[in-house]
Amino acid sequence: MPSLVLEGGTLRPIFSAGVMDALLDHDLMFPYCIGVSAGISNGISYISKQKRRNLEIMEKYRHDRRYIGYRNFLKSRSLFGLDFVFGEIPAKLIPFDTLTYRNYTGRLLVGVTNAHTGMAEYMDGMEADERWTMLRATCAIPLVFPAIELNGQKYYDGGLSDPIPIRKAIADGNDKHLIVLTQPKGYRKSFSKRNTHVARLLRRKYPNLEEVLLTRHERYNETVAFCEQLEREGRAIILRPETPLDSFEKDIGKLRETCQQGYELANGRIEDIRRLFEI
Repeated sequence: MPSLVLEGGTLRPIFSAGVMDALLDHDLMFPYCIGVSAGISNGISYISKQKRRNLEIMEKYRHDRRYIGYRNFLKSRSLFGLDFVFGEIPAKLIPFDTLTYRNYTGRLLVGVTNAHTGMAEYMDGMEADERWTMLRATCAIPLVFPAIELNGQKYYDGGLSDPIPIRKAIADGNDKHLIVLTQPKGYRKSFSKRNTHVARLLRRKYPNLEEVLLTRHERYNETVAFCEQLEREGRAIILRPETPLDSFEKDIGKLRETCQQGYELANGRIEDIRRLFEI
């Protein structure tokens, strides 16, 4: 069975949205989809078969203060307007097709990081509540978001503990993979002083997050290398942008171009991708 594996990256997964739009155009629906942060949040619109929905949200609301703005800290302790992003937009402004989403017969996993244990957990995306709490959790960048409570536990961004959940996809029995990354080839994450600062601020309340934050770059780079090894072995196809995009990109034109780049790249590899489905 083939898997679709989605990296996060705040606004960078607009590239992934383009990839998934191409998959929809070719009627390719993966029976297993897993991801973290904005990668899997965009993936939800792939499951609901709503082409261009993710791009439309960026085009209309990237510069809306209800979407991203410091005033949101007053209401939701987040740079993002959580109730706006996960409530008003899917419920009213750019309606989410819940019926098509619920009719998906595959497996959908949302990666999160347990704030108390520091471990990765994978939630069943088909059990998401009306507030999309698990998506709020997987996108919860420390200090930019509050820790998100779900089922009596607190969670942060899934990318902290498992930035590209390819090993979970393999453990679940998938043997071929389409891995969509959001950084260009050759990118390697370096140690971040910001993570040191965040670790210090959180270690009293969530001591097990400290090591997760301080070793995040090592985990990311090792996982990218593992994905590239799978590709050399013919077990995976990796799609990634040719040029970098800022995680909080403000230029709508660049966001649109990156989405189109993902679409064209996937469209050009569509026969290779189709072969992942062959037994």
